[in-house]
Amino acid sequence: MNRLIIIGIVLLVAVSCRKDPEPQGYQPTPYDLEIPTGFPGMIIPADNPLTEEGVELGRRLFYDERLSGDNTMACASCHMPAAGFGENIAVSTGIDGIAGTRNSMPLFNIGWAPQYFWDGRATTLEEQILEPINNPIELHDNWVGVAEELEEDALYPSMFAKAFGSSDIDSVRITKAIAQFLRTMISADSRFDQWLRGELVLTPQEFQGLSEFNSLTGADCFHCHPTSVGLFTDFTFRNNGLKAAGDITDPGRQAVTGSSDPKQFGAMKVPSLRNLVFTAPYMHDGSLQTIDDVIEFYSHEVNDGPHTDLLMEFSSQGGVQLNATQKANLK
Repeated sequence: MNRLIIIGIVLLVAVSCRKDPEPQGYQPTPYDLEIPTGFPGMIIPADNPLTEEGVELGRRLFYDERLSGDNTMACASCHMPAAGFGENIAVSTGIDGIAGTRNSMPLFNIGWAPQYFWDGRATTLEEQILEPINNPIELHDNWVGVAEELEEDALYPSMFAKAFGSSDIDSVRITKAIAQFLRTMISADSRFDQWLRGELVLTPQEFQGLSEFNSLTGADCFHCHPTSVGLFTDFTFRNNGLKAAGDITDPGRQAVTGSSDPKQFGAMKVPSLRNLVFTAPYMHDGSLQTIDDVIEFYSHEVNDGPHTDLLMEFSSQGGVQLNATQKANLK
C-alpha cells in the first residue's frame, strides 16, 4: 500500500478516536443568586463559585439514579421536592433495604449552614455530599464506578466541560456541581416573609401565634429558632429532652466532638422550622408524626435530665405548659 495512504489512514483513525477538544479559555456564566430580604449573605467557597452551567449540571446529577450501586436511587429519592426536599417517613431505607437511624433532613436554605448532618460531622456542603455514595446503608456505590458510568453518558462529558473547563469527571467535580445546585434551593416566601415585606397582614391568630413563639412565658421557641434572620434556626446542637437519659441510644454531637460535656450527649442540630407542613415526621429520629405532636411534646412531654439543654428552661415541669388556645395560635 502506498506509504502516503497508510499515513493518511493512521491520521484519520487518530482524529476519529480523539475526544472533542476542551474549550480553550472557557469561562462559565456566573449564577446570579438572589439573597432574600432579611437573610444574611451566603458564603460561597472560592474554589466552587456558582455558575449557570454548574447549577444545571448539579440539578441533573441530583436526580440521577446512577449515583447508587444498583442504579435505583438518586439523591432525590430521600430528598423529595414534595417533602421539602426531605422524606415523609421516619428514617430512610437504602438500596439494600437497610433502614437508617435518622430522619432525612430537608435541603432548603442549607447554603447558610456551617455544619451538616444531624451531628454536624461535615463542615462543608461538598464534604457532606461525598458520604452517601459510599455509605453501605444508603446509595452503596463507589466514586470510581459512578464517574465511569457518567463518562459513558452522551451528555455529561460536555456538561462537565462547560461547568469546569474540561470533561474530566470525578468525585470532586460531582460534589461541587451538586453543592452549587443545593445552594440555589432557597425558601423565603411564606406568609411570614410576605408580612415582613409589607405585602400582607397576618390574621389575629397568626399574630398571636407569633407573639407566643417569641415569648419567654409563652412557647419560648425563639432562642433556638430565631426569626430575626429568616432561617428559623441558630444552627447549634442541642439535646431537647426528646428521650429520658437512660433511653438515649444515639450520642449525636458527642460522637463527633468527643466532648465530656453531658449536654452534648444526644445533642442534634437545631432544624429550621420552615416548610413544616411538608416535612413530617419530625425530630432526628422521625418519632413525632404531626405538628400537633411537636407542640404537645414541647408543652408537656420534655424529659428533664443531665443531658437536656439548658435552653429547655421549662424541662423540670415537662415543658412550657401551653393551653389549647395557645397551641392553636402557635400552630
